[in-house]
Amino acid sequence: MTVTRNARSSVLRPALMATVVASLATLAACSAPPDRPSPLANAVANAGAALRADSDMKAVLDAYSNLDPKAIEKISVSEARAQPTIADAVDAVLRQQGRSTDPASLVPGVTSRDTTIPGPAGPLPARVFTPSGAGPFPVITYFHGGGWVIADKQVYDAGARGIAKQANAIVVSVDYRRSPEVKFPAAWDDALAAYRWVSQNAGTLNGDPQRLALAGESAGGNLAVATAIAARDAGVTQPRHVLAVYPVAQTGSLLTPSYVANAAAKPLNRPMIEWFLDKLLASPIDKQDQRLDLVNARLAGLPPVTIINAAIDPLRNDGSMLEEALRNSGVQVERQDYSGVTHEFFGTAAVVVKARQAQEYAGQRLRQSLGN
Repeated sequence: MTVTRNARSSVLRPALMATVVASLATLAACSAPPDRPSPLANAVANAGAALRADSDMKAVLDAYSNLDPKAIEKISVSEARAQPTIADAVDAVLRQQGRSTDPASLVPGVTSRDTTIPGPAGPLPARVFTPSGAGPFPVITYFHGGGWVIADKQVYDAGARGIAKQANAIVVSVDYRRSPEVKFPAAWDDALAAYRWVSQNAGTLNGDPQRLALAGESAGGNLAVATAIAARDAGVTQPRHVLAVYPVAQTGSLLTPSYVANAAAKPLNRPMIEWFLDKLLASPIDKQDQRLDLVNARLAGLPPVTIINAAIDPLRNDGSMLEEALRNSGVQVERQDYSGVTHEFFGTAAVVVKARQAQEYAGQRLRQSLGN
């Protein structure tokens, strides 16, 4: 299922921009300052946002630009982890609007606490979101984005918190180990260990161990699907649903139509993804591993899957390719493709209408499978 604002513009505008973006990407690098996006790349990204982004999404992108982020693909890992995020931009917009930035005020009826859970190489930090009510609740294991290199549960608090609210479920957001300190597949090992722990300890969280789900955004969307596959093969209690928000579904080609059309987009562009993969992989052959190459993985037998995509995102076609692969494997799958928004939009529900709609849709799909 696809949601588009205008079918003709959703096809023609990216196609028209693709030629411009592809031809300017190389030139952009030539004039680039040491650690900043080049003026040319910025011009391309800003022109694309002006043409294609909804006004509330554009306000977030403008706030993000005002925070003066460095170009992640040009800096060290430690510098990249210290850069402003879209979550910071949302807070800036909220302050401009005279509103609170307190997550508990923005998403009432959900409490959170930080803890640790066992991992294969030591404790993993986690944040547990619990909706109001008596319970026991379904339990969703959630994985944040950030290319397996940057970000954490704090940066992705809004997405996980919104899922807890909309699905009326406990959400356990896990900080898996990041690269390059550990290479592929350490994060995938942590994700399966975290889900296994949740399946065995849901009752201690006031959760129902028979009503489990997996969810994640971006790199975490990949982890959610890959963990469902691993749980199936390991004989762990199967989740009833998988939510994958703009997931990485393949790394064999960074020349899909959406990669080309959004090569210089913000907040995620093609050079950033190349940088993430360079930090993640021990060998180029790892790109063929089916934990990364989900579209060629054995998908049969998975529970229902929901995929959420953004139009202004290099990963848009990854989502459509995964949808097709799941459907061809006999898996129930539904995908919503939101026009006018970018990668990372899902966590901007405090200020972006379509993010609220996407969280509501995700919650509806999860509740259907979880019997909630």
